[in-house]
Amino acid sequence: MKIKKIKVKNYRLLQDFCIDLEDELSLVIGKNNTGKTSLLSVLDKFLNPSDRKQFSYNDFNIENKQQLYDLVQNVIPSVENYTPFGIRLRIFIEYNDSDNLEHISSLMMDLNPENNFIVLGFDFVLHHSFLENLREDFQIFKQKEAEKKANNAEYEEKGLNFFLDRNATNYFNFIRKTVEYDLTTSEANEDNYKDLVKEKISIQNVLNFKFISAKREVSNRDVDKTLSSQTSKLYKKSEESTEQQNAIEEFQDKLIDTDIELSDIYSGLFKEVIEKVKKFGGIKQDDSQIEILSTLQHRELLEGNTTVMYNQFDSSLPESYNGLGYMNLISMIFEIEYLVSDFRRLADEVPADINLLFIEEPEAHTHPQMQSVFIKNIKELLKEGIKREDGNNRKLQYLISTHSSHIVSESDYDDIKYLKKTTDNNVVAKNIKDLEKEYEENGEQENYRFLKQYLTLNRAELFFADKAILIEGDTERILLPAMMKKFDNEYHTDQITGSTLPLLSQNISIVEVGAYSQIFEKFIDFIGVKTLIITDIDSFYEQVLYETDGVTPKCYGNGNVKKETVKCFASNSAATHTSNTALHFFHGNQKKLNYYTNLDFDAKILKKDNCKIWMVNTEGDVWLEQPRKWISSESGNVLLVFQTPEANYHARSFEDAFFHINSEFIKNKNHSFNSLTSKYLKKFKSDEISVFDFSEQAVNSKPSLAIEILLNSKTDIDGNLYSNWQTPAYINEGLTWLKED
Repeated sequence: MKIKKIKVKNYRLLQDFCIDLEDELSLVIGKNNTGKTSLLSVLDKFLNPSDRKQFSYNDFNIENKQQLYDLVQNVIPSVENYTPFGIRLRIFIEYNDSDNLEHISSLMMDLNPENNFIVLGFDFVLHHSFLENLREDFQIFKQKEAEKKANNAEYEEKGLNFFLDRNATNYFNFIRKTVEYDLTTSEANEDNYKDLVKEKISIQNVLNFKFISAKREVSNRDVDKTLSSQTSKLYKKSEESTEQQNAIEEFQDKLIDTDIELSDIYSGLFKEVIEKVKKFGGIKQDDSQIEILSTLQHRELLEGNTTVMYNQFDSSLPESYNGLGYMNLISMIFEIEYLVSDFRRLADEVPADINLLFIEEPEAHTHPQMQSVFIKNIKELLKEGIKREDGNNRKLQYLISTHSSHIVSESDYDDIKYLKKTTDNNVVAKNIKDLEKEYEENGEQENYRFLKQYLTLNRAELFFADKAILIEGDTERILLPAMMKKFDNEYHTDQITGSTLPLLSQNISIVEVGAYSQIFEKFIDFIGVKTLIITDIDSFYEQVLYETDGVTPKCYGNGNVKKETVKCFASNSAATHTSNTALHFFHGNQKKLNYYTNLDFDAKILKKDNCKIWMVNTEGDVWLEQPRKWISSESGNVLLVFQTPEANYHARSFEDAFFHINSEFIKNKNHSFNSLTSKYLKKFKSDEISVFDFSEQAVNSKPSLAIEILLNSKTDIDGNLYSNWQTPAYINEGLTWLKED
């Protein structure tokens, strides 16, 4: 038995939200403010309701607030036409023939043997009669406010927003129900349900939800003794069950003995969690290990009677002497162990059929290495689920939310759920394994494998970037941050972009992709991030190959004339085509050079859209859906830039463009460029070689060239860095577009 998906409506950013859950781990990732904490919060408020976890007016989605505002201000629909307004949670549970159906039999709404789903529904809604009460009470409130104003001219009247903020949720009701699952639509049939409160049906043994919040009480201060207090909690939980009864009885029999004797018992009592700490901490031998010592002579009986110490070089040090990152990681393991014990329940009770654990942002206060260690080991830690001595075991489903690229890079991509804002007011959850299907459907399995390996090893931060830049080679990779700094210095006002936030202050990920940005196109479309692709126009022409006589064309066996490809600068009158496969891909396999030289800026902005073609078949004229393709669109989120005419010259490559507009910088006798062949550099300085030939023949090492450009850079009197060279226009054009929100 397991949860297959969770749906949320009208809760904060989760306006119409659905997330699929894996059998074990579901890794929930996304940029900041994409609803990860909201998902945890709504589950907690519905599944673990209490006075301190009530819904508030600010929990409603912004659009719902406006709807409520309108319902109070305007004429309301009749009871028959009114749909209760509010926040909703739906949990879709799948079961099979091997499951014990004792606890869910009363929740079944369909006896069709093919329907093996139940849907638990949780609503926080405003019924029609309570809406009428709310409207009446607001009128009384308005009248009182008007009276206050009449009695005091300086009094500022409170309006509807004030009233709703403080009173709205008082008119809402909780509903817990089971809803019919519709096999044809794979959705809940909201018209057919059973009210679990009225029917007095408990779900306590069906679903148990617990979580570890990112706001963990972990501190280096000695007075806190976070880990030591957690040890006491673990002991109490053990004392409540019979799982470790012998150890507990022995502990109680020897309370009057020495701390050494008690510490020996503790080592047995907490052996399992200590071993897990050793595994998770990635601690080197003889570096730092924990041990739990009794301090009964300083404590009240059964309260604060354990202290976690660090064993280092035969010395025991207090827990506060260790780093906050270690404390946080160890604290999480302790907390997980405690919650798993809680899921296990007492010997005379049974665990719930479904146990769901949510771990929020485990990366807090931990360095990247620990984050990697955590995610690599968490599956091993939790795979045995809820295990009991009586054999009444249960599986454990768990969600981990994160915005750590280090955790993502060590994860199984099939587990990833990517949360993405579609509007300022709504979030969707996407399965990364659906992206794999898209690659497979297009016969691009190798591309997906490459993408996954590349992201894992190099650029998992792309998942969390607000914007991205895809570049071709080493030169651009090394120089681009400097170019962005120059751009920020030169265009620091709103005149160009309308944005005051510098590029280097924005969350931009730079990825080197060579000439293969097309491999990333499905991923770019999937995550929907604004992306600048910087590539080369790679212009060329073809010329006939001749025999040694210089007159007779060489031919293939079939009689076709042999030709060779000749690279050239784009403004060469002989240039006819581009060899750049990325340009071909994003522009419908266009290879002719004049297509690209005639493109205006807006035509370089792209979006992926559904395409239809008009076909005539046996049934008549119809529109047929075609695979989604990239098309020019001003509203697109991808810009593909390449060299453009500048200073009466159209370059072929980055080096060609840079050398052309920065010839004096290269020729400066005070500058050293060991990466450039001295023979060609001498010719370039004396104008004996064209800039194109120089760019093609002189560069020995592109990374070294980029570094030397930075080393030879100067700062002007105003403090502007890199002031003695220029950025090619096509790159500035792309950065201008990228800077805009």
